[in-house]
Amino acid sequence: ARRRIDGELTRRTIDFMQRQARAGKPFFAYVPLTATHFPTLPHPDFEGKSGHGDYADMLVQTDAYVGQMTAALDKLGIANDTIVIFTADNGIEHPDNGDGQYAGWTGPWAGTYFTAMEGGLRVPFLIRWPGKVAAGSSNNEIAHLVDVFPTIARWTGAEVPQDRPIDGVDMTDFFTGKRAKSGREGFVIYVADDLRAVKWRGWKIHFAWAET
Repeated sequence: ARRRIDGELTRRTIDFMQRQARAGKPFFAYVPLTATHFPTLPHPDFEGKSGHGDYADMLVQTDAYVGQMTAALDKLGIANDTIVIFTADNGIEHPDNGDGQYAGWTGPWAGTYFTAMEGGLRVPFLIRWPGKVAAGSSNNEIAHLVDVFPTIARWTGAEVPQDRPIDGVDMTDFFTGKRAKSGREGFVIYVADDLRAVKWRGWKIHFAWAET
């Protein structure tokens, strides 16, 4: 069952999009693919596909599932009217999980998602919004996952609650290229209830040091 969850999520997401499109209704689909979490076990259809073990097989699988969902948008004729965001909430697994075979790779960055190191913080963030976000553009400015909420709220005409603090920053002008800077200079870094560090631009102050 663990190996088949992401395939089922993909199938149900496509079915949902088809039903909404047929009804002429706008939709929001949150698709939390799970296979990158320990233990990283690919669907039987993708097992051995990469030739480089379970984790690489899972990457092939994820690429295929995301491709199926974006292809469905094309087939439904709504790709140009649909915003697609692909991202993650943390970096790699701890290397002790599965003797390192499920840890992934962070390039030059040290740390895992239980640390305040860059390897635990930096994740991919891609947006496809035809006519709004320039295709092929890239930027290394700071954006935080909590920024997605107020940004999408503005795009959809929704109101951000005013009765509580909201940590997110509206990134509309940054994502659409109207400004070069993101509007966010830093953020605090917690592991559970423990304040580990504060990041500001290219600097970081650590209150608790952990590399893995």
